[in-house]
Amino acid sequence: MNRLDYLIEYLLKEDPQYSEMEIPSDLQGKRDLFRALRNVRWPKPISDEFLRFQDEELQEQLKEKGVVTLTNIRRSCKDARPCVSIWQGDITRLKVDVIVNAANSQMLGCFHPLHKCIDNAIHSAAGVQLREECHRLMLQQGHEEPTGHAKITKAYNLPCKYVIHTVGPIIPNGIPTEFQKEQLASCYRSIMACAEENRLESIAFCCISTGEFRFPNQLAAEIAVQTIKDYLTTHYDSSIKQLVFNVFKDVDKQIYEGLLKIERV
Repeated sequence: MNRLDYLIEYLLKEDPQYSEMEIPSDLQGKRDLFRALRNVRWPKPISDEFLRFQDEELQEQLKEKGVVTLTNIRRSCKDARPCVSIWQGDITRLKVDVIVNAANSQMLGCFHPLHKCIDNAIHSAAGVQLREECHRLMLQQGHEEPTGHAKITKAYNLPCKYVIHTVGPIIPNGIPTEFQKEQLASCYRSIMACAEENRLESIAFCCISTGEFRFPNQLAAEIAVQTIKDYLTTHYDSSIKQLVFNVFKDVDKQIYEGLLKIERV
């Protein structure tokens, strides 16, 4: 039995409702099923052998995607501190001290199989250990994570060292109130403070609350840039030396390029 078959069969046997599911014959089909089964899996004990094989599989997938280092994306910053860059692509490839995850209030990752959100992507690439750590943190806390706060975890199979999870405001009608704008700003302040507390030097931000949460892209980027600028103005001895605005969509890339020509954080 190969590694992926073992991993899939282990997860299928965990839950009787999936026990009769057939394993695809092609590699991508197997990888999709492996990811989907982990997406829907509630945090619970798992064998060391599973974790060893899972980690080997996820490290192989990461090698295929390719790790992106700060050297790959850093533009000329001259004497600017911190150095600010924009990088378009998959945030799970970035080798920085910490990447930011746009989480939900349960803080357990996305349970929708193969969903395209960043929460799903990060948990899928990190492995089941990330959901388990988040579960422990939430049990200790005893309530859902408030909007605008942040928590740090290990990164497991991601190339970064840590993940900072933050819950942004949800804007059903796409028109944020002043309070919701402040909640988004609080996300960025909380992330920066969390990074500082852990003496981290490089952060890759995602576009918090845009997409599924429907915060307008332009306004969200303006709040992000201005909040970080304001934070660094009052924390002149910050440990943070490198900021990366990670974007996935062309529209966000264009927005951040426009803002950073005007605003040097």
